[in-house]
Amino acid sequence: MGFRFPRIVNAKSSLKRTLSTSETTLVPKGHFAVYVGEAEKKRFVIPISFLKHPSFQNLLSEAEEEFGFNHPMGALTIPCSEEAFIHLTCSLQCS
Repeated sequence: MGFRFPRIVNAKSSLKRTLSTSETTLVPKGHFAVYVGEAEKKRFVIPISFLKHPSFQNLLSEAEEEFGFNHPMGALTIPCSEEAFIHLTCSLQCS
């Protein structure tokens, strides 16, 4: 006796189509997406290893104070300028 799962397979393929056609893209393993910016939010994909750095943890604390768990972009939103965020991430990558 065999099992057939045609609806599950179809649901998976439609989910993949939805993800690929939407504004968001898949995030590589070991990374996560954040939105950064003051007026216009820009999406950045950064390594999870940044989470252990005190300077990045300060940004997360600011995000918690400003947004709580209600992030307007549907993902983690960091309340700082793009330039400051890029400067911080560049310094974290170099260390």
